[in-house]
Amino acid sequence: MFDFATATVAACLALGYALGSIPFGLILTKFAGLGDVRAIGSGNIGATNVLRTGRKGLAAATLLGDALKGTAAVLIAARFGEAAMLAAGLGAFLGHLFPVWLGFRGGKGVATFIGVLLAFSPLALLAFAAIWLGLAFALRYSSLAALAASAGTPLVLWALGRPAEALLFGLLGLLLWWKHEPNIRRLIAGTEGRIGQKG
Repeated sequence: MFDFATATVAACLALGYALGSIPFGLILTKFAGLGDVRAIGSGNIGATNVLRTGRKGLAAATLLGDALKGTAAVLIAARFGEAAMLAAGLGAFLGHLFPVWLGFRGGKGVATFIGVLLAFSPLALLAFAAIWLGLAFALRYSSLAALAASAGTPLVLWALGRPAEALLFGLLGLLLWWKHEPNIRRLIAGTEGRIGQKG
């Protein structure tokens, strides 16, 4: 028997994945005549690696695109209810991390995490930003700041009385930490690059 509600949630998951899998960093650098961004630096398609091209504007555009595709997915699904929104947010994040077009090798997810969070709770996003900025300013490790902010997000959402979103961002946070495993190893070893550090 056809279940419209389940089909709708599945469709929103697929829509989120499709939007999330758009590789803005790769597209923008190719259009700018810079070749394949995966061939430089970390090989990542995200804004941090795009910045290694020396083009700050392209890096900012990549950050904005990777964030807003998550926001758009959730807002499009909003007319179908909370379950559809949660599915769309999850889909967008998975699409960014594992885009089918790039052999399932995508970005690390921070920008898309932020974009999905913006759609659900601007207040929680402010808390994320406060944690990130505080740690980034104090310790000058962008990766550590992002990891701590993502870990704090589910707690903030739970405190705001939004348990479903807290569970979603708990899952997204685990995936984000998993994708940052090389950064975590470098942080432990004391070899992770700091913000503003040359070379």
